[in-house]
Amino acid sequence: MSFRNPPRDEIRALLERARTIAVIGLSDDPGRPSYGVTRSMRAFGYRIVPVNPTLKEPWEGLPAHPNLDAAVRSLAPQERIDIVNVFRRPAQVGTVVDDCLRLGLPALWLQIGVVNEEAASRAAAAGMTVVMDRCIYVDRMAMSDR
Repeated sequence: MSFRNPPRDEIRALLERARTIAVIGLSDDPGRPSYGVTRSMRAFGYRIVPVNPTLKEPWEGLPAHPNLDAAVRSLAPQERIDIVNVFRRPAQVGTVVDDCLRLGLPALWLQIGVVNEEAASRAAAAGMTVVMDRCIYVDRMAMSDR
């Protein structure tokens, strides 16, 4: 059985209820898709938590974290990561899923081209909401058009 994305109404509901997005693989290069997409999501009002061990300087004034564990620890007790948005190679998604499941994170978004059916299916089977091979910004923009 192959992985299937949630229906559009569930994706919309996820984006409506989410407040905080951890972005794995966020680049400080304005020419990279992760930079533009994340900046746009921030403009929509989402709180962004950068996750990239190679970022030594803050991203747009936000401290970058080396991994999801550090990102979760950086939040106040009443705060949580609602979506983990991934800009990494498909082969690295299994490790991201392991981290998400261990930390009890509710949703995983794999950007366009980030396709790992085994990892996505494993996350979904464990109860996570998983969106794969879609752009979070494109889906969020579609909500604005209504």
